[in-house]
Parts: sequence; structure tokens; C-alpha cells
Amino acid sequence: MQKLSLTQSLQQKLSPQQIQFIKLLQVPTAELDTRIEEELEINPALEEGKEETPEENFEDQPEESFEDKILENLEEYYQDDYAGYKMQGDGRNPDEEDRERPMSVGSSLQELLMTQLGFLRLDERQHKIGEQLVGSIESDGYIRRDLAAISNDLAFAQGIETDEEELEEILFKIQDFEPAGIGARNLQECLLLQIERRTPDDITLLAYRIVEECFEEFSKKHYERIMKRLGVENEELLKEAMNVILKLNPKPGGAGDELIKTQYLIPDFILKNIDGKLELTLNSKNAPDLKVSRSYAEMLQSYDKSNKKDKNLKDTVVFIKQKLDSAKWFIDAIKQRQNTLLNTMQTIIDFQYEYFQDGDETKLKPMILKDIAEKIQMDISTVSRVANSKSIQTEFGVLPLKYFFSEGIATDSGEDVSSREVKGKLKEAIDNENKRKPLSDDKLEKILNDMGYNIARRTVAKYREQLNIPVARLRKELS
Repeated sequence: MQKLSLTQSLQQKLSPQQIQFIKLLQVPTAELDTRIEEELEINPALEEGKEETPEENFEDQPEESFEDKILENLEEYYQDDYAGYKMQGDGRNPDEEDRERPMSVGSSLQELLMTQLGFLRLDERQHKIGEQLVGSIESDGYIRRDLAAISNDLAFAQGIETDEEELEEILFKIQDFEPAGIGARNLQECLLLQIERRTPDDITLLAYRIVEECFEEFSKKHYERIMKRLGVENEELLKEAMNVILKLNPKPGGAGDELIKTQYLIPDFILKNIDGKLELTLNSKNAPDLKVSRSYAEMLQSYDKSNKKDKNLKDTVVFIKQKLDSAKWFIDAIKQRQNTLLNTMQTIIDFQYEYFQDGDETKLKPMILKDIAEKIQMDISTVSRVANSKSIQTEFGVLPLKYFFSEGIATDSGEDVSSREVKGKLKEAIDNENKRKPLSDDKLEKILNDMGYNIARRTVAKYREQLNIPVARLRKELS
């Protein structure tokens, strides 16, 4: 015999507005314009532009019947919809024969590079040298003019005396710009610059060695010679490394294929250091101006004042109200998104204040998502959504927000230090080792332990790989 029972449970459900905010929060700046355009297309009650001032009162406008306003606005809306979906390909409108199709235009490569150049800490003289180098970069992203010739150009045209060493030093900074591989002097250097930005692992390391040490064999597809020269016995490993190289972009500037749209990294935040004072702003593309349609709001007001509340108009009024509510929710979600982004990023800056002064990695403190979530009093998942898809333009480059989060390593004194500080010490120890007898991971572990860092050998191996440093036997040199 079945028994009926009554149970009580507590469940937490997100409202449609909360879901909309969460989705908008994780959208990066590069995709925000597209998301807003989609909303503008499906909701006629949402418009671009600043909100109208209270003085612009609808009552000051000439009286018009509610039915007329309904017909005027909805007819236009449905006509647009019908023309867009039903009449495509049905023939050309004679009035539109000579009309040019609009094309989206983004920032040029030169403009993008000049913007990033402005964030480097260069004096006036160095900045002019940087401008000359950027101006020498061709449309496909390469700088083929000899540095000696560029040095002569600077001397004759601007009266700036420089040498190839100084030019190369500034060029190396430009080669850290987006897109990866920009400013390379040849294909080999272009590929190496791109590989350097990949997550370091055995395959990435092998790909780097193939391009650096066996570029001629690679270009001629002499795979057996590559394996013999690099001491590779696993053919499958070689194939994976070759696949990494073949997927790189040989033309980082994007020229040569008009059908391919080159996408550049667009930072969500911009940080400026003005005499030691850090000023944070949102990228202008992150803060669009949106407003509720005046005509739709006016229609609803007119209906409220109308005595003709017949049944036939109620369905139309429900439609209008739904669109108005949806527009308001979307505008509020955009504003909430902006406030959350700024609040989160400002808290990260406050936490890592010393690092943002000069970009010294050793000054990065251990910081996890929970640290920021507690300070802004929001859920860890919210901070995660911000950190996983956003980046910031600083004076020392465009950096993803994930870069500032790292686990802590305990020291003998009981303090926690950032893993990046430990990586810095590890790299320093390897740089100073005897290359004829490179230090093993066990010896590196002992050195770091003697410095006061409580770190295990497997952690040493993990950090070494993340730094793209090979094992001891591959670092050995004969001379």
C-alpha cells in the first residue's frame, strides 16, 4: 500500500535577471558589442544613446491617440522583421542599387601597436625610436628593414643618435605586443616568438628546439635529420611538436588573406600610473550607452491615461510592457556588470599594489579567488568569471587577470610568498649554474630549501617546466 508523505525542502533559484547578469559578466570586451547588437535587434524597446533628461517630458509632445502610436511603432517593427527574413533574395530594390554595403572597420595594426607603445615606460627619446620601429613594421607583421638602416633614418630625419643594440632592446619590448609574433625580422623569429607564449611542456619545448636549431631541416621536411640531431626517439612526439609549429600564424599582421579577419586582444581595463598614483578605467567599449525607447515608454503612458481599455488592445500592451521590462533589465545588467568589473579589478590592484607600481614579479603576493571574493563580498564563482576572461592594459603589457592569482609557498619564517617569487629564485639559480654540470632538480630543491623556501622536488620540476627550462641533461653545454 502506497503512503503519501509531505516533505519540505529549501531551494535557491536564480531569477532571469540574475542569469542575464551572470552571462554578461563572463562576456569579454571583444564580444560585448556583438551581444549588445543582438539585444538591440530582438528588442525594439532598447535603443543606443544616453538616457533622456527629466526635462524631456512626453506630455509636452502633441497628443496622439494610443491606437495611432501602436500602429505606427509596431508596423515599423514588423515591417523590418518581415523584410529581413522574408524578402532576402527576392530581388533588388531599385532605390538601393547604388548603395554601398556597410563594412565593420576596426583599429589598424599600426594604431594597435602605437596604443600599446604608449603604455611602455619610455622617455621621449626612446618613444620616438619605438615609433620609428613600429612604423617600419610591414602589413604582414614583419620588420624587414635592417636595424642599421633604421638607425640612419633616425639620425638624418630626427637627429637621434642610436645604435643597433639600443634599437634591438626596444624592439624586444615591441615583440611582446599583441598579436603574438609581431615585429619579427624573419619567419624563424616569428615562430619562436609565438611558441614562447605557449604553456611550457615537453611538446612545446621540442617545437621550440626544432625551430631554433633545425629550421632549415624543418623547412625542407627532413624529419629523420631532426630526430637524429635533437636525439628524439619517439616519432609520435615529433609529430605532435610539428603540429604545434604548423598551427602558428606565419603572418601575424593579417595581410595576404582578405577573407581572414585578424582578431586582436582588446583589454577590458586600462591602468595608468600617474606620478605613483594608479588610475583604473574601463575600456570605453566596456561601457556602452543604452536607453529605453522613448516611443515605447510613451505608448505605455498613453494607454494608462486612455479610457479605451478595450480587450483588443490588452495583448498589445502586454507585448509592449514585456519589451520595456526586458530593456530595463538589460540596461541594469550592463551597469551591474561595469560596477562588478571595476570593483573586482580595483580590489586586485589594492591587493597587489606594490607589483602594479613597477611590474616586478617578485612583488606579487600569494592571492587566490577567495581573497578577492571576501573583500568585495561576492561569491567566488563571480570572481572566477571575471578573472577567466578579462585582461588589463598596464605600462608593462596586456596581462590576463589570471596572471595575478597564485598559490603561496611557506617559508622557514612562517610567511607565505608568491610562487612567482620562488620561480624567480629558481631561474636565477639555473642562470648561474655551471653549464658543463647543470643542476638537477634534486640539487635545485636543496638550494631553494637553503634559501628558506619549503618546496618539494616535484614542485621544482613543475615550476621549471612552467618557465620553459629543460631538464639538466638538455641544458648541458660542452664549452
